[in-house]
Amino acid sequence: MSNVESDAHQLTNGPGQSQDIYKASSVAEIRATLAHLSHRQAAVTARLDTLVASQKDLSRELGRLDLLRAHLGSQVVHARSVSNGMLSDAASTANRISGAVKRLDQEQHAVKATLEVVEQVAELKACVLGVHGSMGAPQDWETAAAYLNRAFKIPEDVVNGSFAEEVVPTAEVPDPPRVTLNAAAESLCGLFLREFEKAASEGDGSRVTRFFKLFPLIGRSDVGLEAYGRYVCGGVAARARFNLNAGAGASQRKEGLFYANALTKLFEHIAQIVDGHQPLVERHYGVGMVVRVIERLQMEADVQGGIVIDTWADERSVERKLTDVKSYAFSFLVQSFLPTQKHSAGTPRSNSPATRDASATRRSEDEGVDMKEVDSLLNETALMLGRWSLYTRFVATKSVPSDSEGISSTLLLPQYLANSNLQKKISNNLIEPFNIMTTFFFRRSVEKAFQLDESPSGLSLNPNKPLGANAPFITSAVDDVMYIVNQVVQRSLATSQRAVIASVIPTIGRVLGSDFVGMIQRKMRDESYPKAAIQGALPPEHVIIAFLVLINDLDVATDYIKRIVQQQVGVKAAAIQDGQNGSPASLTELFPFGHDSVFVENNLKGLESGFESKTSELINDAIQVMFQQVMKPRMRPVLAETFRDVDYLLSEKDVGEFDGQDGAEEGGQDDLVQQRFERGWMGFTRPIKRILTDQNYDRLITVTISYLSKALEKRIWSYYGRINELGAIRLERDVAGIVSAAVKGSRYGLRDAFVRCTQMTLILNMEDDEWEELIKSTPQEEQEAGIVWQLDANERQRVRAIVKDRA
Repeated sequence: MSNVESDAHQLTNGPGQSQDIYKASSVAEIRATLAHLSHRQAAVTARLDTLVASQKDLSRELGRLDLLRAHLGSQVVHARSVSNGMLSDAASTANRISGAVKRLDQEQHAVKATLEVVEQVAELKACVLGVHGSMGAPQDWETAAAYLNRAFKIPEDVVNGSFAEEVVPTAEVPDPPRVTLNAAAESLCGLFLREFEKAASEGDGSRVTRFFKLFPLIGRSDVGLEAYGRYVCGGVAARARFNLNAGAGASQRKEGLFYANALTKLFEHIAQIVDGHQPLVERHYGVGMVVRVIERLQMEADVQGGIVIDTWADERSVERKLTDVKSYAFSFLVQSFLPTQKHSAGTPRSNSPATRDASATRRSEDEGVDMKEVDSLLNETALMLGRWSLYTRFVATKSVPSDSEGISSTLLLPQYLANSNLQKKISNNLIEPFNIMTTFFFRRSVEKAFQLDESPSGLSLNPNKPLGANAPFITSAVDDVMYIVNQVVQRSLATSQRAVIASVIPTIGRVLGSDFVGMIQRKMRDESYPKAAIQGALPPEHVIIAFLVLINDLDVATDYIKRIVQQQVGVKAAAIQDGQNGSPASLTELFPFGHDSVFVENNLKGLESGFESKTSELINDAIQVMFQQVMKPRMRPVLAETFRDVDYLLSEKDVGEFDGQDGAEEGGQDDLVQQRFERGWMGFTRPIKRILTDQNYDRLITVTISYLSKALEKRIWSYYGRINELGAIRLERDVAGIVSAAVKGSRYGLRDAFVRCTQMTLILNMEDDEWEELIKSTPQEEQEAGIVWQLDANERQRVRAIVKDRA
């Protein structure tokens, strides 16, 4: 209806109607309006006919649906009648059968449970009678224990049930089964314990094993393990006393490793007991029960190990040595850093009055602390700590449950071991003194190395004079100190103690940074600073040599530290403890607990990086001093001599004359500049190169060439208006010759310092069309051409204008 209404509305207000029929003013307008209305009427009629036709089809389909619904209703009624008449009887029958089956299953289960209880009670009665009979005249303890073990497997509710209490008692055994079993177990436990202790006192190993196996059968595993613990602890104590008393003589106890060997034997004995008896314990007492024995053994280890450590501390006078070590003044190091009067540049005479008093003072200090005793004490302490580490690793491995293997590769220290008295005693009496004495030993060794320091002899800056020593040219203190560093690091790692590494490695870095590097810095500043005696002159030769040797000291020491750290950190797993003496062990093997190996590796790398940063800073400062005081003053006259009387305003006649002088004394005018420069350059760089290490010379030559490139660029700029096109060709050849001579025998990368100079000569010799193309090229085109310009556009214009004819 809405469509009809809209169509009717359009009849009067549609867009095709030009005006209202009532407003028509002529016959033509009336006819047009009527024609439009007739057209709209025909359209509405057609749509109404279509709607009526579709309603007829809809009515027909609705009728068909009514017929289908009636047919479906009759089918539903028929299905319900079939269900009620046929299936209901079958369902009720199935329900009755299912209920009968369930009742039958319940009765069968009850019968089985009853039979099981009857069998268990029969088994219980047999066990009670068997225990009573075996404990009688036959005294068959194994059989009695076996009967008790079978009885203990019967459920508690059956043993304590009224049926068992009614059936099991007999005239011979009138008590309830629980009372009989408990009494038998207590009696057998006491008997086994007495027999076990008797066999242990007599040293009868077979009888000890016999009765030890019977305790878990009678439900007394705790008693058996406790008795066994006492037995093995007695053996450990006796063996430890024997080992300690074996060295009752004073001479034996003064041997450097006596107490370390005593402690080692104690740990080895315990490890042998655990390893040998673990299968027996776990077979009869269950997996993991050996930990109970280990805990009991650890208590004895606390006692015996504590005795060894206390005796060692008293015998070695550790407290007195610690007092002496802590009170040592390090007079030589302290006085070396004091702002005293300047020492002479040369090496002081050994018997001079100026050093006699200081030598006497140092001798008195040396008498107070014997370095050999300290070193021996540290070796013995390190050995004891290393054995303790092996022991803890063994115990921790045995304490790991077998079912947890493979779950986590991180080994953890058991709590009973971490909280043991021996662990505390080792921490207080071994680790702490070791850290203190190691700090003293290392710093005193550094001091002694500088006291006995000797510079290499026979060094000269004259290239024609042979050197009287072998490279690298360093002082003796470097070799001495780095040997001690390696010794201290290896000894600290051998302890396998995280607390030792946490103290010693940072101490090494601190002493190296403050004392070792500080002493070299002081010598550079006060004794060997290359300063000219008079203005404009060069420093004395022996001062320059001493300064170069000190720079070498820093470089070689840094390389030593890197090799020492890499030797410890870079060990591969394939080389770990291959059975040969002295074979390397990885940090993971030395420090197996938790993340200790990562901690140690980070400390070693921190030592390397910290020392390298300090030496690199001082080396760079020293290289700058060498450049400013030695290289730069020599460079200026060399450059002046190189370009002396060289004219770049050339004519064709001049070029012809130069070409005809190839056999001249100078070797040819074309190579005159290169020959002059190379002669002067090699004259002051070759002597330095002979003494410096390769790394130091590379640092120095890099700084020098950087200055040379700037000076050469400045000279090229100075030829503004004093060079023509033919001179530009010669200038390019001269610059190339200087660059080739400067980098000869050095890194090829040093040529990069002269890029601006070579690009300037390239622009000077460009043809006009090439220059025009360069000016018009875009940055992208320049990049595609393969040239990275170090000169900007303005600088290129200025360089192009240097040639006189183009200015």
